[in-house]
Amino acid sequence: MSEDTAPRRPRVVIAGAGFGGLQVARGLADAPVDITLVDKHNYHCFQPLLYQVATAVLSPADVAWPVRHILSRQDNVTMLMAEVTGVDRAGHALITTEGPIPYDFLVLATGATHSYFGHEEWAPFAPGLKDIEDATHLRRRILVAFERAEASGDEAARRRLLTFVIVGGGPTGVEMAGSIAEIARHALAPDFKRVDPRTARILLIEAGPRLLPAMPEPLSAYAQRRLEAMGVEVLTGRPVVDIGADHVELAGGEVIPASTKIWAAGVRASPAAQWLNAETDRAGRCLVGPDLSLPGAPEIFVIGDTAAVADSAGKPVPGIAPAAKQMGDHVAKAIEARLAGTPAPAFRYRHDGDLATIGRNSAVVKLGRLELTGFIGWMFWGFVHVYFLIGTRNRIAVALAWLWNYVTHQRAARLITGGTEAEPGPVQGRRPDEPQTPPLRQVS
Repeated sequence: MSEDTAPRRPRVVIAGAGFGGLQVARGLADAPVDITLVDKHNYHCFQPLLYQVATAVLSPADVAWPVRHILSRQDNVTMLMAEVTGVDRAGHALITTEGPIPYDFLVLATGATHSYFGHEEWAPFAPGLKDIEDATHLRRRILVAFERAEASGDEAARRRLLTFVIVGGGPTGVEMAGSIAEIARHALAPDFKRVDPRTARILLIEAGPRLLPAMPEPLSAYAQRRLEAMGVEVLTGRPVVDIGADHVELAGGEVIPASTKIWAAGVRASPAAQWLNAETDRAGRCLVGPDLSLPGAPEIFVIGDTAAVADSAGKPVPGIAPAAKQMGDHVAKAIEARLAGTPAPAFRYRHDGDLATIGRNSAVVKLGRLELTGFIGWMFWGFVHVYFLIGTRNRIAVALAWLWNYVTHQRAARLITGGTEAEPGPVQGRRPDEPQTPPLRQVS
């Protein structure tokens, strides 16, 4: 049979090269399908360690890998760098900035973005952390704040510049607060002459009654005690009502002058439900069937943070990497089942546990009935994260960076790049005889 008359293989189009999308592609490595993987970035990012890029522990290349290289040995995959703008359900095509891509099976794994709970005007002042660009932008903001404080001649301006507010007491907020405390108290302390970075005020604000609400109360209390021992001010039960360029306002009228704000309080799903004209939950996630397919459209699957999925107890499946990978594995098997003409099985989520690091020698881990804290928890957290990294080079690089940081308290990735246009404004309170500080470009 000639190539012209050979039957066309089913086309699987995957939108999103995160944990879920990548797992689908890998799971179909031996399937008789042609896969097109679409993402606006050319890399896969290990999101759980982005906060360490933002706080100069790791470099971007330590937590991200080119997708083409990851899948280079898989002959049935084509990578396309494009942004998804919609879905033509009637025409069976994914709409992208590079044109429509026809599909027989479509997998939407487009993740989530920051949710400001109806206050999108806060976004420029309190950026979140979802990709490499976010991480390097936050790193720039944090380091520039110390540089501008060093250049300022006004004490009130210095206090504002050295005040860091993290909104949201989940794992990202806890890890970010602890890491900023460490960089201020240790890595930067010997390097500045006119200001003392150890005087930086770091606040972690949570609207709920306690930190890490998904964990048992004793682990939550431990995390708060450890953060407070590191000098972090923890404010629980204090909703934020306004965020501006130089302040955060809490319910009750308290206003905190602060130049650097970081949003870790919530996420919302990508616009996948709008593209599909599908039903959603309150967070904008697509309601899917037991096999993760869209009701009424068995050829379309929605996974990861984009999908509203319940576990066997009826609780929402959390938006974490292990959950997305399990969904990716399931969808790959479901597509193979469809190709074989057999029913796709129902998805069953297996929760492996929760963990968060607080700082040096300190973490909280919940694995079934097993609970770990302190140094043992911290070591376990480190081994788990190194294990899930992709590639031997990255595992070695991250392990060595952590070892160097542990022994020396130094952070090698302290670079300010890309200019300071989006950073805290001009230094206030400059003395009349004080020369204008030139724009900051690079500091090591």
